[in-house]
Amino acid sequence: MIIKYNKNKNVLEEHAYKPNLQDVAQPNLYRKLYSYGSIPKIAFNMRNVQMDTPKDLYITDTTFRDGQQSCSPFTTENIVELYKMLHRLSGPKGIVRQSEFFLYTEQDRRAVEKCLELGYNFPEVTSWIRASEKDFELVKQYGLKETGILVSCSDYHIFKKMNLTRKQALDKYLGVVKMALEKGIVPRCHFEDITRADYFGFVVPFAIELMRLTEESGVPIKIRACDTMGYGVSYPGTSLPRSVQGIIYGFRYYAEVPQEQLEWHGHNDFYKAVVNSATAWLYGCSAVNTTLLGIGERTGNTPLEAMCIEYASIKGHEGGMDLSVISEIANYFENVMGFEIPSRQPFVGKHFNVTRAGIHADGLLKDQEIYNIFDTEKILNRPATVVIDSFSGLAGIAFWLNNFYNLKDSEKFDKRDEICVKMKELVDKQYATGRTTMMSDKELRAMFKAVDETRYYACKAKLPLVKEEIL
Repeated sequence: MIIKYNKNKNVLEEHAYKPNLQDVAQPNLYRKLYSYGSIPKIAFNMRNVQMDTPKDLYITDTTFRDGQQSCSPFTTENIVELYKMLHRLSGPKGIVRQSEFFLYTEQDRRAVEKCLELGYNFPEVTSWIRASEKDFELVKQYGLKETGILVSCSDYHIFKKMNLTRKQALDKYLGVVKMALEKGIVPRCHFEDITRADYFGFVVPFAIELMRLTEESGVPIKIRACDTMGYGVSYPGTSLPRSVQGIIYGFRYYAEVPQEQLEWHGHNDFYKAVVNSATAWLYGCSAVNTTLLGIGERTGNTPLEAMCIEYASIKGHEGGMDLSVISEIANYFENVMGFEIPSRQPFVGKHFNVTRAGIHADGLLKDQEIYNIFDTEKILNRPATVVIDSFSGLAGIAFWLNNFYNLKDSEKFDKRDEICVKMKELVDKQYATGRTTMMSDKELRAMFKAVDETRYYACKAKLPLVKEEIL
């Protein structure tokens, strides 16, 4: 039995059990959970662990590595512009701490060079490489301090993909990590497929070995827990290997991995990427890995913008981040890169704060706080809007007029205004004859002009020059 003083909790803590590598002959595929022919099952053991939220929470980015793999290749200019926006979003405290790049192709390397030339402290440029001498030399060549290394940890990968035993995999991984240490590079070990891995038979023994190397070398080896298939769950009392809080607790308690050396990487196959990432934060993981807009293989990664909002929710402040940049990033993806963002995607979709229902528009007309999630205009530079169709009613038309023409309180239309009544009659006629699509701004402007040309020009004169030029 080992008893140590826990300086964080200010008590003596018993460490009676240190898991050892279990070099089994047959893979543990957790067939009672993952039968493949049925929906994966969630088992509970009714064991709960305490929250252990780090003082400092960070977001890391893999848009240019994991995210880019799922899209048309980014140009160097795309990467540099998005990296600049990540820097502005991150703020002076560097909440968006790191951004991960490939080094494989000439274009990858050119993007790294251009981003490094900007001289930003945050996000720090890091890499992801294969376990080869040549790739390590590339990391050194560009002066990068840290690199990600793939260390798949489930038996699905060790036995079925790599055709190795656990002992062979462990020895191979430790050799690669030592190679990184010898070259003065901080290894970030990507524990791929951790939510199907034998936690006490391989994951924790491997983490313990990494912490021994950390102690010997003085280099803080990082562990990225990768929920590669999105199987992680955050429900209280969930069994391993699917329990997010159990995974983080085990790293902290059994392997004694410092919070600042832990990172969570989640996928969204079961709609759980955001809540799993937040749970990892709450239970002792300092960083969560994300991509812009959540892009990535299959259903994608944890969206970076979602974790910015989650950060502000948990911490009670924005940490110096400029959240309005989120809207600029979304506009750049759509208007410059030709990327189609689902219109209802939270925070970035065109209609995330748009209402169609007349009863909701009536609430917005009286006070936006009734139906808008927060002051989206102030925080994201995205004012709440309405879409006009057969369900919008008088309130929807009044809100559209006031919003489109940026009318002040004394100038705003009331839903009982004769102009709103006449415009609604014209709208209703459209849908009475079989129309099913929403009304465009251009059509509504034409209706406004037809109903009252004098007030139309009076409102148009109040528009900012940029908006007026589009009309």
